[in-house]
Amino acid sequence: MKKKLVLFSLLMAQLICAQSYSRYVNPFIGTGGHGHTFPGATVPFGMVQLSPDTRIDGSWDGCSGYHYSDSVIYGFSHTHLNGTGVSDYGDIMLMPTMGTPSLSSKEYSSKFSHKNEKATAGFYSVRLDKNNIDVRLTTTKRVGYHEYTFNNAGSANIILDLNHRDKLLEGEVKIIDDRTVEVFRRSEAWALNQYIYARIEFSKPVKISRKEVNGKDENNHFTGTELALAFSASVKKGEKISVKVALSPTGYEGARKNMMAEGGAEDFDTVKKQAETVWDKELSKIEVTSEDKNKLSVFYTALYHVFSQPNINMDVDGRYRGRDNKLYTAKDFEYYTVFSLWDTFRAAHPLMTLIDRKRTADFINTFIKQFEQGGKLPVWELASNETECMIGYHAVSVIADAMSKGIKGFDYEKAYQASKSSAMQDIFGLNAYKQNTYISIDDEPESVSKTLEYAYDDWCIAQMANILGKKEDYRYFMKRSQGWKNLYNPKNGFMQPRKNGNWYEPFDPREVNNNYTEGNSWHYSYSVQQDIPGLIAAHGGKEKFEQFIDAIFAAPDTTTGRDQADITGLMGQYAQGNEPSHHIAYLYNFVDKPEKTDAKIKYILDHFYKNTPDGLIGNEDCGQMSAWYILSSLGIYAVTPGLPEWQTTTPYFDEVKIHLEDGTTRIITKNTAKTELKRLGFENVQPVKDLKYAQLTPSPVISADRVFDFSTKVEITPLSPHDKVYYMTMDESDANKRKTFIPYRGPVTVTTSTQIMAYAERNGEKSAVTRAQINRRPNYWDISVLSKATTQYTAGGKLALIDGIRGDINWRKGEWHGYQGQNFEAVIDFKSPQQITKLSSTYLQDSKAWILMPKKVEYYASMNGKDYILLETVTHDIDPKDEKVQTRDFATEILPTEARYLKVKAYHFGKLPEWHQGAGGEAYIFIDEISAR
Repeated sequence: MKKKLVLFSLLMAQLICAQSYSRYVNPFIGTGGHGHTFPGATVPFGMVQLSPDTRIDGSWDGCSGYHYSDSVIYGFSHTHLNGTGVSDYGDIMLMPTMGTPSLSSKEYSSKFSHKNEKATAGFYSVRLDKNNIDVRLTTTKRVGYHEYTFNNAGSANIILDLNHRDKLLEGEVKIIDDRTVEVFRRSEAWALNQYIYARIEFSKPVKISRKEVNGKDENNHFTGTELALAFSASVKKGEKISVKVALSPTGYEGARKNMMAEGGAEDFDTVKKQAETVWDKELSKIEVTSEDKNKLSVFYTALYHVFSQPNINMDVDGRYRGRDNKLYTAKDFEYYTVFSLWDTFRAAHPLMTLIDRKRTADFINTFIKQFEQGGKLPVWELASNETECMIGYHAVSVIADAMSKGIKGFDYEKAYQASKSSAMQDIFGLNAYKQNTYISIDDEPESVSKTLEYAYDDWCIAQMANILGKKEDYRYFMKRSQGWKNLYNPKNGFMQPRKNGNWYEPFDPREVNNNYTEGNSWHYSYSVQQDIPGLIAAHGGKEKFEQFIDAIFAAPDTTTGRDQADITGLMGQYAQGNEPSHHIAYLYNFVDKPEKTDAKIKYILDHFYKNTPDGLIGNEDCGQMSAWYILSSLGIYAVTPGLPEWQTTTPYFDEVKIHLEDGTTRIITKNTAKTELKRLGFENVQPVKDLKYAQLTPSPVISADRVFDFSTKVEITPLSPHDKVYYMTMDESDANKRKTFIPYRGPVTVTTSTQIMAYAERNGEKSAVTRAQINRRPNYWDISVLSKATTQYTAGGKLALIDGIRGDINWRKGEWHGYQGQNFEAVIDFKSPQQITKLSSTYLQDSKAWILMPKKVEYYASMNGKDYILLETVTHDIDPKDEKVQTRDFATEILPTEARYLKVKAYHFGKLPEWHQGAGGEAYIFIDEISAR
């Protein structure tokens, strides 16, 4: 009987895979708009992404190398990123041409037309108009296959340009014979130190017809940082030249082994068919039924995008390059790269726990090795580099989710220790977060987002600790996970930044600024995935929280503050085009209004995902945008990864079949009970004990003028009216005195520069100490600023320029005035004539952020405020290309001069030059402190 069941299961599996799900895939979805996807050939989780490059300028909408609005192809490279927000990859570029070869990208590039372009799962083709060349591309995991048909007779060229796209740090080309070339490329872009090796094999003999080499050039061995070669051969009309390119992260030997294992086929169509078969197998894990072919294309392209990364990053023998740049061999798991974890922890990785538990374990084994080799879990890892992009330590979410769902195949203890270590470091505001359980503007930029995401990650670590029986760690991290309470303003219901112990004002929840990551307070005020009941209680119950969810959808659909291209797909202030909003519509389930979840989810599915090049409402972000679609269309979503349950909605398709790894099949229809969906795929849930932990007492708010003239009133307010507050003041005269906290009974008047410290207490649980430094002004000058500061960069007002408080190089903390596209000009009124001999004003440069030193600074003096004389002009020698973040004091000594008014004029850099990524945009001037003595 068992044999019959096994045979039946195998037969069913073969029948499932025999269906062509790949035919529904449209790789052009997301190549237009802001989707940032690529249309070229790849296989599931493959090392090779062989695709055309239409963008070589590093532009935002060219992050993948291709944009559907373009009409010129520069070449076909073998690595591409799927929907990221930063540009990289484009390694080992080949381009076929005819005639006299050129190594200039302007010369070897070619026009093309979309009508002569085709893309399917694992295949891409296009006609290059310039020389009438037909190009076909397909791939295995590690080998890219090119087929060039030269429709005219003559001299055919294949250009190899190692300077394509990112910066070449080190290049090497070795000619093995007239059909074989080995290539090494070490480059720098988003990932600062990328290694890739390749073995290129031509189907016919070729010879070098042109070269550009600025290093070694002898015995068919070339090196340098400027390195390009043209390989040529005579062709007849209609003749084909095939090229195979095997990649390796480890070395030439790895590339040779990969070629031997995957590059043996000589027939292009055979490899193309193999790629389709592999895609059909992966895509068959979920079968959906619909009469609407566009819906099928959107669904299976979404699944295709999810399976396009992470990418296998080891050779066929298991060798890989570790985070420490040393070579290792993976045993009993596959090693991967491209972990966009800030995005993908929300839906892409939870989806994988449902349909690919084995690969989920491999991802976590990769995390563990990266921790062992690099000192911490990946944040945004790319090509064995940690880019430190985005925030949080969301690898812990992936680990906790897998552990809670009983996924095996990795060492739970090692994974836990790596998670705990990553949470205990003193980087990116974690030191302040550990001490205070929240981050303020004074500590770190993007303070609200970091606090909220650290809090969720700590909850994930607590779940691991619970599974492993680590009671004290569980209690510690559960308390840390409540840090959100310190930023929840009970007066308005928003997550509001704090600065110098107080709420940051002025506050506009629609404002996109440096206190949030790619968002605003609307987007982040629902980001308490680990404690939705606690958030509901803070709002005053389900009815009020429902009103708060309603409010984000009813708010005006425009943001204020900084222009943030990532914020798209707005429904009120809800932004489907960026990840922080992705769980919000499901929160209606928590207030017993599932019909509202159903309505919002259906609207998004209907309107924001289309079978067109601009069919994604925002960046694909390595599969997250598509994973949201897949899960939501199935009727499920993981609001809280790490908790083994789904939130539910009405399934989008009439029928869905999910084929699980254990051989079972789950069928979902629109009539499937939501209770059944809620536990979908959770048979092996890890049992945990319900342990008690302390409730966090939030820190009180200290309200006072940060800078005052003669005296100021200090008020201290607990975030819960039931908390008791204790405080202490310290001024210069108290430096050597022993002081203690005393009960706060009402406002305190302060007349000297003073530090105030306060904490709240509830049921014996003390909050962290809130600290505020208030300063008596060092002068009584006035200042008139004649330029208009950018709204984001006012440092609290004009007096910040003369208050004696200097900002540091971390300008995102908000201590600097910023002026874009204009000169800075201000007049200081000393109120009475003063003799001055020294003048200074301080400026900042962060070239990548468009902030450049002024060309020059002029100082003028006047007695009447009308007639000014030039005292001094100060220049500098800082290169605008210098990307080091730095400050410069434009100081000068002058002959004793009596004046009542001092005018400072700083001349802005102007438009950003061609070499700058923001070429054509207006540079900023950032100024902080002006002084005169």
